[in-house]
Amino acid sequence: MSPVHRTPQRTAPGDRALDRLTFALDRASPVPLYYQLARQLEEAIEHGALVPGNLLGNEIDLSARLGLSRPTVRQAIQSLVDKGLLVRRRGVGTQVVHSRVKRPLELSSLYDDLAAAGQGPATRVLRNERIPAPADVAAALGLAEGAEITLLERLRCTHGQPVAFLRNHLPVSLLDLGTERLESTGLYRMLRSAGITLHSARQSIGARAAGPVEAALLDEREGAALLTMERTAYDDAGRPVEHGSHVYRASRYSFAFQLLVRT
Repeated sequence: MSPVHRTPQRTAPGDRALDRLTFALDRASPVPLYYQLARQLEEAIEHGALVPGNLLGNEIDLSARLGLSRPTVRQAIQSLVDKGLLVRRRGVGTQVVHSRVKRPLELSSLYDDLAAAGQGPATRVLRNERIPAPADVAAALGLAEGAEITLLERLRCTHGQPVAFLRNHLPVSLLDLGTERLESTGLYRMLRSAGITLHSARQSIGARAAGPVEAALLDEREGAALLTMERTAYDDAGRPVEHGSHVYRASRYSFAFQLLVRT
């Protein structure tokens, strides 16, 4: 009988990325095995050992390799799908999408933070127009209510997926804010290039559920958790130059704190 010849299956670049990883799973630990596996996969994504496009293979192969049950592996993968780090694609399998954006709490722009992290920021300008300042914005910018200001609304994306909806208000006399340039760079970069030195800011962070408009813009379900940030930035002369009201997808974004002990 002639031997059966099987044509080897072609794999896309990165399909064997898991072969380079080792997993330390402690079966005696009170921490569930699915959580241990999910956390180690998440760390591999955050540290770049797994990158967007890498495939994890199917649950059967992964279960056999790790000596875990299929329900355990399925639960670990689903937890990362829910976080937006993995996606299941029909005919492709489970694939790494992106790492979660972690942003330090300091006076920096989202564009600069994404660029520094290699996240490839992109911007779509939704509104760029002059409007009368509402009372709260006028107070933040030190202007009379109804004074003319510039309103910007932008959708910030990375890896082709929306991360944040940004609304900014600025005095009209500050600088020229061309839409084309706003879509190719960050607002704070434009301020700096105009000779405006950002010195400090007042900022508050919160959370709320996504309404229908925000859910549609950010590709989330209505009611999904959103992080919020309100910020008023000042230049080195103490002049308020920008007031921002932003919302971020909690599934893809977090703020990082550094806490110091006061002695």
